[in-house]
Amino acid sequence: MNEVPARGARILLLEDDPAIAGTVAFAFEREGWQVEHLLLVHEADRVAKARPPALAVLDVALPDGNGLALCRTWRAGADARLRTLPVVMLTAQGEEIDRVLGLEAGADDYLAKPFSPRELVARVRALLRRAAWAPPAPAEPPLLHIDAAGRRAWLAGQALDLTRLELGLLQALLRAGGRIKSRAALLDEVWGPGCEANDRTVDTHVKTLRAKLRERQPGLDPIVTHRGLGYALQLPPRAPD
Repeated sequence: MNEVPARGARILLLEDDPAIAGTVAFAFEREGWQVEHLLLVHEADRVAKARPPALAVLDVALPDGNGLALCRTWRAGADARLRTLPVVMLTAQGEEIDRVLGLEAGADDYLAKPFSPRELVARVRALLRRAAWAPPAPAEPPLLHIDAAGRRAWLAGQALDLTRLELGLLQALLRAGGRIKSRAALLDEVWGPGCEANDRTVDTHVKTLRAKLRERQPGLDPIVTHRGLGYALQLPPRAPD
């Protein structure tokens, strides 16, 4: 087992006191960790979303906001990397209620000022080790899954009972990646060149396909009609609750 876990790990340090920030950064860099020091909450939020660090150390009281609120925002957000990011809170307050508030905001650890840099390093080392040992979160299955070879489709894990043409329409719209497919293009791709079907045929099959999708997910209507242009498929990132 490595004595220094995650050597080279990038740590986001949100602290507006230059003396404390300098001491912490020096202690972290001696451990082989990279430190990204920021002064403002909105900067830390922007950087973390663009390049999630291995761990964040957040001060509570800052010129433009509160580290507790930032931690709470990350924990409730859509980015799984920030929902599970190890976070240590730093504060000048040491009362029990302040520690409780920090942990309820989603922080993994809490250290009151003044603190020992050696103790902070030990706590960060433990969190990095724990994060390195944690199994990766299972990937979310796609909302819509199509087995083209088996001519089957599932929506939110539920099988769809589709005809050959409905499945073909769904595949064609999914392949378009959100772009609009004209009725003529759908006729050519699904029914085949030279078919005797017309635009009304496409509209009829889209209507029945919509009904079957709503049957599986009543709050979902991913097929968007663009008047005079055609249809597009716009799926949310995951199934609605």
